[in-house]
Amino acid sequence: MERLKSAVPAELRRAVGEGSAADLPNTTSRLLAFFDSLPLFHQVMRELTDPELSLCRKDEGRAVELKGQGNACFSRREFGEALRFYSQALRHVPINPDRMDVNLVSAIYINRASTMHAWYRKGMVKTSLKNYSSAINDLEVALNMEVTSLGKRNIEQEIKLILQKQENVTEVGTSNCDSKDADLPLSGQPQKVIIESISTPNKGRGMASTDDIPPASLIHVEDPLAAIILKSSRETHCHFCFNEAPADVVFCPLCTIPIYCSKRCQEQAVGDISCNQDAHLGHATSLAKLSITSSCKSPSSTLFAEHRHECGGAHWAAVLPADKVLAGRIMARDIEKRMLYGKSAAISGPNLDLVHHYDRHSPVNKLESQIYAIVLLLCLQNHYRSDLLWTEESLSQLVLLIFQIKVNSIAIVRMKSMDGGLELTVNRGVSAAEGANMCSVEQVRVAQAIYVSGSMFNHSCRPNVHAYFLSRALVLRSTEFIKSGSPVELSYGPQAGEMHLSDRQKSLQENYYFSCQCSSCSELNLSDLVMNSFCCPQRNCLGAISESTYYRSKENFVNVSLGGSYVSKLSLPDISKVGKDMEEVARSLFGNSDVSLNIDPGCCMNCRSHIDVASAAATSHREASKVDRLKEITLLDKTLILEALQSLKQLKKLRHPYSKALAQAEDTIAEAFVKIGDQEQAQKHCEASIQILKKLYHPKHIAIAHELIKLVSILLSLGDTASAAATFARAEAIFSLYYGSHMEKILAYLGTLKRAVRCESTEAC
Repeated sequence: MERLKSAVPAELRRAVGEGSAADLPNTTSRLLAFFDSLPLFHQVMRELTDPELSLCRKDEGRAVELKGQGNACFSRREFGEALRFYSQALRHVPINPDRMDVNLVSAIYINRASTMHAWYRKGMVKTSLKNYSSAINDLEVALNMEVTSLGKRNIEQEIKLILQKQENVTEVGTSNCDSKDADLPLSGQPQKVIIESISTPNKGRGMASTDDIPPASLIHVEDPLAAIILKSSRETHCHFCFNEAPADVVFCPLCTIPIYCSKRCQEQAVGDISCNQDAHLGHATSLAKLSITSSCKSPSSTLFAEHRHECGGAHWAAVLPADKVLAGRIMARDIEKRMLYGKSAAISGPNLDLVHHYDRHSPVNKLESQIYAIVLLLCLQNHYRSDLLWTEESLSQLVLLIFQIKVNSIAIVRMKSMDGGLELTVNRGVSAAEGANMCSVEQVRVAQAIYVSGSMFNHSCRPNVHAYFLSRALVLRSTEFIKSGSPVELSYGPQAGEMHLSDRQKSLQENYYFSCQCSSCSELNLSDLVMNSFCCPQRNCLGAISESTYYRSKENFVNVSLGGSYVSKLSLPDISKVGKDMEEVARSLFGNSDVSLNIDPGCCMNCRSHIDVASAAATSHREASKVDRLKEITLLDKTLILEALQSLKQLKKLRHPYSKALAQAEDTIAEAFVKIGDQEQAQKHCEASIQILKKLYHPKHIAIAHELIKLVSILLSLGDTASAAATFARAEAIFSLYYGSHMEKILAYLGTLKRAVRCESTEAC
């Protein structure tokens, strides 16, 4: 890409950068004409599409080499490594009937099966040692690799027997604690709701409810128009359903790029592998073979084989950015749909009716996207050959499609858990001091997709809908009561409590090209006042000191600026409705409304005391960095943690008691104490973090639930089963608002943790 960009003449580069969407037919045609006369461009296209130069073609020699490495690992009883090498060998071995070495393929499959039996033996040994959690993991690997139905049933029976040893006949108890979270609903059953597209004065087109919607109701489910795995997840997740790949992955029959978790996912992505293996297709009858009939739909319903046009020798899909490959999939889908129905196979692209903001992008983005559009068009033409027609409008539409993806695509995420601490409660032979982890989760981006209807939902920094994914499907669920006629809004990423107002506005402007006008961005709220603030030097004063300037006008509006740059104009809420915390933090803002008021950086919003905010910020950053170092150190000792505690003490002298920096420091230190086996100190700091987060978020926010789960694992390690059960019930109640009946499917560790709580509760009784 850099070679092609640098070759574009300055005058043409300027025309592209200064041009609008209306100028695209002219600028793309000029750019294409220039590249057509450029030898470098033809060299690049050959590198991307010529099978002889492909880096992803099948290679029997490489397969034999990998098989040998697998054999060596197996002989050393390194079964995990052996399994990996055998799988990679299958990835490279040709399966085309004209090229396939049947003996080689059979040998690799047999060797991989032998490795599976080794996993089975490992699982049974761990069962005899009462290492149940690890045994289940090993047996599940063996189950995924077993090919016979009888073998699968035997392994499933073994897993059930192990689970029975962990299970308790009683359910997790509920608590009589006086927490206001204790009465959260646990049902989360799907509700049939109707939503409609509306036009709003501040946000344009959006979605609204036509009736009252209860909390935890299923709002919307949608499969993507197209989806693509991110490069960071290519070796760990299925390229079709995007779930974590099992040990016995299935590969593309035509190239070495994708991996799939099952034969079904492979066929949905590539098509029926028994069909004609030609890489280039010339007729609608051939294209029909690339679509497979879904078993859950009518025979006339077909699924687009989204990967088929990308392989067959070419490897452009492996080297181009994921969002550009996604654009190619959308175009290919439209092309094949036209050919299936006997229409001309012209590159026109679907009319997605989504915003693109082309005119607001930088000249560099415009030039890059036009070059990528030309490359994509020629890659598609190389696949479909002479059957593909295109016009000057084709390139323009492809460029706009690339920008529509930039603005409207949604990241598909998976929840990755760290549940090492659970083994402390299941395996009696392990002591807390041997090192454990708090049961925590990390959200991992694995894929990128376009959901046409899902893109219609507007953003709010305090959303009333939560988005999650079941395989490829986008699922939206209400997290609070939504009154009839109210907007139904999700978060595009930034949320109040997680990011400060200025950071939210910056993120949304840079990525989506709008300034948010939601309630959290148009009205002064507690989290934005305190999350980055400093504490007042006066004892017993809870006033917040900010690095921003707050100017309150006589009209009861507050203008916020940071470093001389305007951030936002906020209305003042009714102090009687926002609670005592708000008044204690910023009492002066709610004083005499007939007088204008200016609160400078470093000035307390309560008593008007001053601090050197620049010095406080520098010291705070330095001390927070010392605490953060605990995350990077593998072998911790008490000396390192004591140093971090001193830094935490300094942070408490500087930062506001409700600040995000304090919550993060408390959480980091809690995890450090868990690692050295001091669960009592871990509990203390984990609870401190939760108390701060309750100020920044609303009490039923999912961030609170994740922290409660960490606390559960600590309480289990301490043997406090009653508190663990009560805390788990609170977390489960919050999760049910966000995931409903899909809760344990999304958060797989919850089932394991629930069994651990049950097991401990039974033994305590």
